[in-house]
Amino acid sequence: MNAAAGPPIKVLLADDEGLVRSGFKVLLDLEDGITVVGEATDGAEAVERARATRPDVVLMDIRMPRMDGIQATAEIARTRGLEQVRVLILTTYDTDEYVFDALQAGASGFLLKDAGPAELLHAIRVIAAGDALLAPRITRRLIGQFTARRTAARTAEDRLAVLTEREREVLALVGQGLSNHEIGAELFLSPATARTHVSRAMAKLGARDRAQLVVIAYRTGLVSPGA
Repeated sequence: MNAAAGPPIKVLLADDEGLVRSGFKVLLDLEDGITVVGEATDGAEAVERARATRPDVVLMDIRMPRMDGIQATAEIARTRGLEQVRVLILTTYDTDEYVFDALQAGASGFLLKDAGPAELLHAIRVIAAGDALLAPRITRRLIGQFTARRTAARTAEDRLAVLTEREREVLALVGQGLSNHEIGAELFLSPATARTHVSRAMAKLGARDRAQLVVIAYRTGLVSPGA
């Protein structure tokens, strides 16, 4: 394993299954550049531990007693002082509804528990770096759920009026799950320029992170079924 530069990524484990937490802890403790700063057995405890330890990433199960992972994610997202905490939802439940609710609550990533160790470690690093991550097989199924849930509260023109035409193009591609490199290739831009447009769109739309841009792209209809 290569030594990681800079301070280690602090991870909080939130899962009511002790064996699952133990397995994650063993894996993460063996990895350079990542340290487990706490464990929680339910959503309420996860919020308390997040306030106490200020982790970079919370590995959050969905189904837990007292407070589920989606409620806990929402609580962390709106707690002052925890703005930099990122939540990676881990679940065995491959359903669109959970993806939608988790992203709406403020999660930055969504990964199934059957993901391999390398995929999990990659996800933690991606989330800690401020990017969003969705398991590919889940991303492909997002469109129908977002469309079904979409309300007519505000039209795309109302919500997206603050964006330039280029930023709208970039937002649509973010909504389709493209990376900055892929967006650059699609629009004949450098990855750095694509990242700049993504960052500007996030700032203008008040998006917490890239995952929130996905939510906005679907809810405004900028990305539609079959895109």
